[in-house]
Amino acid sequence: MRIAQVAPLWERVPPPRYGGIELIVGLLTDELVRRGHEVTLFASGDSQTLAKLEATSPRALRLDPTIQNPAVYDMLHLSKVQEQAENFDVIHFHTWIPPFQLTEYIKTATVYTLHGNFTSEINQLYSRYRNHNFVSISDAQRQSGPDLNYVGTVYNGIDVNAYPFYPEAQSPAYLAFLGRMSPQKGPHHAIAIAKQVGLPLKMAGKVDPVDKTFYEEEIAPLIDGEQIQFLGEVNHSKKLELLGNAIATLFPITWQEPFGLVMIESMCVGAPVIGMKLGSVAEVVDHGKTGFVCSDVAEMPAAIAEISKLNRQHCHDFVNRRFSVNQMVDDYEAAYRKTLSERMSRNGHCRNAMIAL
Repeated sequence: MRIAQVAPLWERVPPPRYGGIELIVGLLTDELVRRGHEVTLFASGDSQTLAKLEATSPRALRLDPTIQNPAVYDMLHLSKVQEQAENFDVIHFHTWIPPFQLTEYIKTATVYTLHGNFTSEINQLYSRYRNHNFVSISDAQRQSGPDLNYVGTVYNGIDVNAYPFYPEAQSPAYLAFLGRMSPQKGPHHAIAIAKQVGLPLKMAGKVDPVDKTFYEEEIAPLIDGEQIQFLGEVNHSKKLELLGNAIATLFPITWQEPFGLVMIESMCVGAPVIGMKLGSVAEVVDHGKTGFVCSDVAEMPAAIAEISKLNRQHCHDFVNRRFSVNQMVDDYEAAYRKTLSERMSRNGHCRNAMIAL
């Protein structure tokens, strides 16, 4: 099948540090190539891929201080997709705001993965174009947008082989937190929990400009370099050490997060997850086996006391079964087949693409 993957330009594919969407796009794209599909990746010029790369910006917009108007590159990015649309059987968009006004006039089948959460503004747009083809990344995500034409739920996957298993936590014991320093991710709750149970907390993540005030006022004053440590934005190997050596990873989110890649990364290396019962957490964490799903922050200290009863090998095996790259790509191929089948039943097109599958 001829497939276009359209990534955001904000981060490189795959990201050198933080960037969940770009990591997923990179894994999906390369595995589709390995399976024999003809794939083109529309992404920043510094991206690394097995597919054919079509780039508008020379490097990720977040890392290029010379760019004054990022929206210009986004428009050029989508124009390039439009110009080549007839070369593909399926165009798969991963951009935050799907370009419906453009794809309304493209004859090629399109699929949109909903990587973010719904807001009232987003709902207005999606409701207007509800008949397009959408993929949710958890069933919980659909609750805020129940009337869209979903062609599947596809959980994010990781390359399990890139996550070595840590059979034992480091001594002395500590808790881990990995994520943006934002109110939605709950680093302030993680600090409060660590202080309550008397354990060290090692934190890593980036501070976006929009979160700078929150970090400086609510987080930075609590970082003492001893019990509460902040490692900054870490690379992959440092991330593995952080998660793998921890007795558990705290995931005290305050919003309806549609997935949460950190959870499967943590479980894969052996560290159970203690998460808030919001968004997809109850779908991703096997309560009482790979971690604990808590109704509020007050329940988390008691959950930490039960961590030693969980099997770290079980955490790893659970991710291998449910959240591998192979499983993710199997599910995306099924979504593509469904999209093409429904399109063919409507207008008789895409017969060659269906044969190719």
